[in-house]
Amino acid sequence: MFLVLLGPPGVGKGTQAERIQKEMKLAHVASGDLFRENMSNETELGVLAKTYIDKGDLVPDEVTIAMVKDRIQRPDCAHGVLFDGFPRTLPQAEGLDKMLADDGYRLDGVLYLYASDEVLVKRLSGRRICRNCQTPYHIVFNPPAKQGVCDVCGGELYQRDDDKPETVLARLQVYHNQTAPLIDYYRQAGLLKEVDGVGDMETISAAIIEAAHSFVK
Repeated sequence: MFLVLLGPPGVGKGTQAERIQKEMKLAHVASGDLFRENMSNETELGVLAKTYIDKGDLVPDEVTIAMVKDRIQRPDCAHGVLFDGFPRTLPQAEGLDKMLADDGYRLDGVLYLYASDEVLVKRLSGRRICRNCQTPYHIVFNPPAKQGVCDVCGGELYQRDDDKPETVLARLQVYHNQTAPLIDYYRQAGLLKEVDGVGDMETISAAIIEAAHSFVK
């Protein structure tokens, strides 16, 4: 089984990906992990990707596709894959279709976890990190016992530049521009299941697992 998990920053994809992976017995292939692994190991693709990242440019789709293609040849992908953070663009979606078809497979379904920009900005801009031990907090959902102070080591909590409201809005705009065509592409292909990412975690998990099971032939 091959599934794609789509959703904006802050919608909770990481948590839900873990649950889908365990429930459906799939390998979890996350684009962010792939980039870090390839650059850390200084693979040919990793070195190439770094030349773009260092200049502040987007990594070309063909480089990302090549990394994913290499990853899904590993033994842990033999029973299927949950793609997370890939595809991000229409050319990547078309590349994934071709990649799977070349091996005699096809995409089974796409899970789209959504939430309003207002909710996502609130979630992301409320995050705080300890400067010393990197323990994460959230001023609404997981606040420290003492404001601005880490419960674990007493270090100062700070807000990453990435999590400031204006930066979050800019990230969401990029996401919408890239992903809107993808949503339409998969909806027209009859592969899209939409799951509301707002509510308590167990309700969202139950809904997304039910949607994942609906793709089982």
